[in-house]
Amino acid sequence: MADALSFLEEDLTCIICCDVFTDPVTLKCSHSLCEKCLQRFWTTQDVPRCPVCRKECSHDEPTKSLAFRALCETFKKRKPSAVSGDVCPEHKEELKLFCFKDQQPICLVCYTSKKHEKHKCSPVDEAAGNLKEDLKTQMDRLQEALADLKKARESCVKQAELLEEHARMDENQIKKEFEKLHQFLRDEEEKHIRSLHKEIQLLDENLKARTEELSAQISDMCENMAGVWQDMEEENITFLQNYNDTVKRLQHPSVPHTTPELQEYQHYPVQTVIFTTWARMQNLVEQPPVTLDPDTASSKLLVSEDRTSVEYLEIKMIMCDNPERLYVGVLASQGFSSGVHCWDVEVRDNDHWTLGVVGETVNRKRLYKMDPKSHFWCFRYVNGTYKKGSKPLSDIDSNECPDVIRLQLDFDEGELRFIDAFRNRVLCTYTGGFPEKVFPYFCSGDVDKPLTVFPANRQKTVNTN
Repeated sequence: MADALSFLEEDLTCIICCDVFTDPVTLKCSHSLCEKCLQRFWTTQDVPRCPVCRKECSHDEPTKSLAFRALCETFKKRKPSAVSGDVCPEHKEELKLFCFKDQQPICLVCYTSKKHEKHKCSPVDEAAGNLKEDLKTQMDRLQEALADLKKARESCVKQAELLEEHARMDENQIKKEFEKLHQFLRDEEEKHIRSLHKEIQLLDENLKARTEELSAQISDMCENMAGVWQDMEEENITFLQNYNDTVKRLQHPSVPHTTPELQEYQHYPVQTVIFTTWARMQNLVEQPPVTLDPDTASSKLLVSEDRTSVEYLEIKMIMCDNPERLYVGVLASQGFSSGVHCWDVEVRDNDHWTLGVVGETVNRKRLYKMDPKSHFWCFRYVNGTYKKGSKPLSDIDSNECPDVIRLQLDFDEGELRFIDAFRNRVLCTYTGGFPEKVFPYFCSGDVDKPLTVFPANRQKTVNTN
């Protein structure tokens, strides 16, 4: 009889709580579970599935059977209070206590034995209730952790979607900006080709006119020469009588030479066209590649509201001495640790300026030593003298006075160039690499003339019209 009940209990046991069904429900896949067990299991799943066969389900799928429920309730009532699993295998006594140290149920004989002496024990029902409460508390914590993980996953999914959207927007912006450059270059190419064709057409027309004129002269000359040969074949008396007319044929061609000599063909100034086109193409740039960081400006430098110019003041300003602020100068907001970067600075008549790049970790609260060993690469103009750091440069004519200094940084190649933007002439070059991230550096000592970082469309480019 006990074996029969044991087999029946297996059929009536929920796989989640491992107990006889309580309010059993059945899924379409024919598997049955306790209603609360199933609902609790589904709270841990993104998609409701059967705990047995993992088949996807719907929330309105579980069905109740009153007959099945009554069968389970009847079985619980008729189930013996103690079966083989509830009996101590050693003493054949009912398991009524739980030993917390050994983590197992024991009988009263076990409890009084030396094996469990001084062990903390409780009645089975009490211990089970307490342990279930502990497990419930842990499950609640896990449930909260699970909810946090789901939120984190949702956040990651949203960030991924946002990242994809931003990347798509940036890609479209890149295509849009480069399309402007492509269209500008196509228009410039077409314009210069038209100009070349127009010039060639004019020269070609002149050549054709000259060719026709020469052909006419050749024809007349051949005709005169033929006439002279014919006169020479006449009788002597006739020849001598017509001699004067014959000589005139040789001295006076019938078609006068009126077309001026053609000038030698001059090749189209391709390099000039490329340079002026490059200069004009910069007009398409709308934003400066770097902007000034007012939090780094020293007390005598005033950064404009749009962060594109810096002005020297005779009187120090009262400023917060934050860690970023320099003792002298101002840095850009953008730092570079790879790639090629280029920015223009308008100096014009400013007679005291310093431009360059500074290492990220230098001490900002003291004057920099103007050399690469101190992580400071700079080009200066002080009272009519150009200097590479602290050393004067003798190969730059002070009368040149470039209005715009272009700084071209190739971090990967370890090179920094200072260029006269309008003449496209290199004024100063640093090589040897950069050991750390660098920031563009600016400093002015001229009260009347600020330094300005600006997009290329504000430059005075060469007029090609």
